[in-house]
Amino acid sequence: MKHRLAFLLFLLPFLGIAQERGAGIRLGEPFNLTYKDFFDDYFSWEVMIGSGGINSPGYYQRDFENNPPSSNAFYIGHSASKGVSLHGRVAYHEDFTDVFDISQGYLLGYGGVGAQLRTTQVNYTYNLGAGESGGTFSEQRSNVDFGPEAFVGGEYYFDELPISVFAEVGIFLELLDRVGHIKGQGGIGVRYLF
Repeated sequence: MKHRLAFLLFLLPFLGIAQERGAGIRLGEPFNLTYKDFFDDYFSWEVMIGSGGINSPGYYQRDFENNPPSSNAFYIGHSASKGVSLHGRVAYHEDFTDVFDISQGYLLGYGGVGAQLRTTQVNYTYNLGAGESGGTFSEQRSNVDFGPEAFVGGEYYFDELPISVFAEVGIFLELLDRVGHIKGQGGIGVRYLF
């Protein structure tokens, strides 16, 4: 027991190194709750969960036309609702405090890559061709997108407050569902540091 206590006391200074782990909120595309921690002084990892926006109307119309419920189905319209967005990311950080002559707090620029999974619920409305009767039909589908993302941003850490604010932009490349579809993303946010 005495050795365990000594070992924990030995580790305490290392746990207190300014690694600036934090949890917060990211407003933008997608909207997320975020948790970020550092491996070392330069590299961080981050997980985010939230809600991603829907794609353009043409995206879902092409999806229906590429995979109709029957060969004579004619697209009329659709409605889509936001689903879940999950991210896992790593980033490289560089200190830009001196470059911008900042005297209070510090500024880190960062860039990184990650993987993203997004879902959307889509309700399609269609009929079965001009010559056939039977009215209007509907079909609900889950649209699942998965792929890598790349991003760059900046994060400012306050001296006197345990918070940081950040802004970033990036791109998401679909590999699952529609290979090669690129979606621009970005957001601003705040994290509580602990």
